[in-house]
Amino acid sequence: MNKINKISINKLGYGFIKDLPKGKDEYYLRNKQNRSGIKYRNLTAFEIEILVRNRNTSDEWSNILVSEAFNPELVKNCSFFGLNRIGNLETSCLCFSDLIVPIGIYNSTIISCDLGNNVSVHNVNYMSHYILGNEVIINNVNELVTTNHAKFGNGILKKGEPESVRIWLEICNENTGRKVLPFNGMTAGDAYLWSRHRADTGLQKKFIELTENQFDDKLGYYGKVGDRTVIKNCKIIKDVWIGEDAYLKGANKIKNVTINSHPDATTQIGEGCELVNGIIGYGCRIFYGIKAVRFVVSDYSQLKYGARLINSFLGPNATISCCEVLNSLIFPAHEQHHNNSFLCAATVMGQSNVAAGATLGSNHNSRGADGEVIMGRGFWPGLCVSIKHNSVFASFALLNKGDYNYELNIPIPFSLISNDPLKDELIIMPGYWFLYNFYALARNAWKYVDRDKRKYKTPIFEYDYLAPDSVNELFKAREIIAIAVANAHLKKEKQPELQDESKLMALGVKLLTTKQKKEIDALEVVVKGFENSKRKVKLIKSYDAYHIFEKIIFTYGIEAAIRFSDNKKGKNKINALQELKLDFDNLTWINIGGQLIPEKKVKGLIQKIKSSEIENWNQVHKFYETESDKYNSRKDLHAMSCLEKLTQKSFSKISTNQFINWLDTYLEIKKDITLRIQNTRAKDYANPFRKMVYENEAEMNTVIGNLADNSFIKEQKNVLKQLETKIAGLKKELG
Repeated sequence: MNKINKISINKLGYGFIKDLPKGKDEYYLRNKQNRSGIKYRNLTAFEIEILVRNRNTSDEWSNILVSEAFNPELVKNCSFFGLNRIGNLETSCLCFSDLIVPIGIYNSTIISCDLGNNVSVHNVNYMSHYILGNEVIINNVNELVTTNHAKFGNGILKKGEPESVRIWLEICNENTGRKVLPFNGMTAGDAYLWSRHRADTGLQKKFIELTENQFDDKLGYYGKVGDRTVIKNCKIIKDVWIGEDAYLKGANKIKNVTINSHPDATTQIGEGCELVNGIIGYGCRIFYGIKAVRFVVSDYSQLKYGARLINSFLGPNATISCCEVLNSLIFPAHEQHHNNSFLCAATVMGQSNVAAGATLGSNHNSRGADGEVIMGRGFWPGLCVSIKHNSVFASFALLNKGDYNYELNIPIPFSLISNDPLKDELIIMPGYWFLYNFYALARNAWKYVDRDKRKYKTPIFEYDYLAPDSVNELFKAREIIAIAVANAHLKKEKQPELQDESKLMALGVKLLTTKQKKEIDALEVVVKGFENSKRKVKLIKSYDAYHIFEKIIFTYGIEAAIRFSDNKKGKNKINALQELKLDFDNLTWINIGGQLIPEKKVKGLIQKIKSSEIENWNQVHKFYETESDKYNSRKDLHAMSCLEKLTQKSFSKISTNQFINWLDTYLEIKKDITLRIQNTRAKDYANPFRKMVYENEAEMNTVIGNLADNSFIKEQKNVLKQLETKIAGLKKELG
């Protein structure tokens, strides 16, 4: 039975806060929140007469306060309860897009609200305990209400509330073991740090403290609608804080949510959306039937076309449309567009694109809920991919179409992973992107930078495919390939196995650097620990991958050396390089929400949180900014350390001739890369099965564009020309 109580009509709009601090009235927090600067006065008898004539009612006319420029003629057919304060009302209209509405308050019920200057409120059935900014439009809304215990999507408790009502985000794992508290301003880095280190109970308690320190537990905060925000044709908006210049149209229900918006980064919520218990960042677009429950959507991200986002964190500059995402933590620049795509219990480290038919979660035939899957930067599952949890993938892993029935641990980056059901084998092609699709790899790096809509690009999100995380993985991959090749050779030659890993690696390196490609390709190269099964896991193209990885690491290192020496003249370039103090072994990096930070710095941050040296999330975010300021120089030092390790030549002993030789080698590699980028795209124009849908070549060029006009390829060629000129100048300068 529904519990319905009767109270006196004289109490409607009053008693919002039951347990008032000593010396405070029930409006003390409201007065603190209202920063409009409007000076209010009581209504005159003449103004009350006009309001009554216009079919307005109030439980107490003395509790309606207005500004000096208030016009009672612009308030019609409204009911007022409690203390209401109204700003200037001018005889004019507000226009937004095709919507034109007169300024004023019409056909509405207003309970204890503050309305800024020149608002337009039409047909609001029930508006209670809200503070409206200036030039706000609210048109055709069923319910706009704030309760005295509103938290606006933050995972906090108000005074006297039990722990059971706290809102958690159950990210990364369906078993709730990595849950975090959402809060306004939360970053993907915050969520990642919090979701890890679960055995450290002291740290976990500190994370809760950091969150609770951001807010207070007082009851009685009002909802706010920022200046120039437009809300039209919505049904239920309850306990929602809305920033400036937002646009809400046709939403079904928005409850316990913060909607950040700013004149330079406006947020829009569209038709049919139902959003409950969440935080929405600046510049977001959420429209057409979205269902989101217990969520964070970061700045400049989009939810579209019936997407479902539940118990998940979506990073900046990301798009999810049509599909379903549950219990996931997603870093920046994620793309997922298809109705039959499903992502569950995942940590997705950015720059991913989930294809149609991908089923990344839900082992409903297992003994428990889903485990976890961790996807490194640039993870791309192909069409109709199904994987089993737990699985871990290195950076830029590409899964071929198929059902992967066993848990996977793929430590080799830039790999193509294929399931061969006929031979019952798993096939790994290391370096696929470099060997066969350099165009997409290079263009994507450019695309993500171009799509980063943040006005202030701090912290720096790493979008380049060559960065400390992926290059460290390349080194590890070369070791794995060398050991696997050595084992394959010993098996073919029927020689006894070597137990010493260093000897195996030395043998593999020798084979890969002295044997012909066809000899290495003839070996059956098998690896262990990549799949939780007894079947074979094979590496193919091992020779090509090993050598292309070497070239790629080399370019990463030499480009840093060139940048480092750019501001030096002549021989001073070499002197500066000789003075470098490099240490590759201490350069482990962690992807913290799209930002790469040295592991030792992250450990230092954690220690400061545990010792209470850091007391709130603002200080954590300041740490991110500080590390971001140092990132490019640290990345260059890492790159040059990689060059030292790769070439086994110390910068402290580098000669002018050696550096010039490196420059020549680098230029040849860049020419090869530019050619690979062009040839990769050219395949699409030469493939007869791609061409057959066009009447002739002219039609093909009209539809998809002429290869010769491809702007990205043109740009890469121009970059190569500039590089040739620069290296010629460097060599001349070095003598």
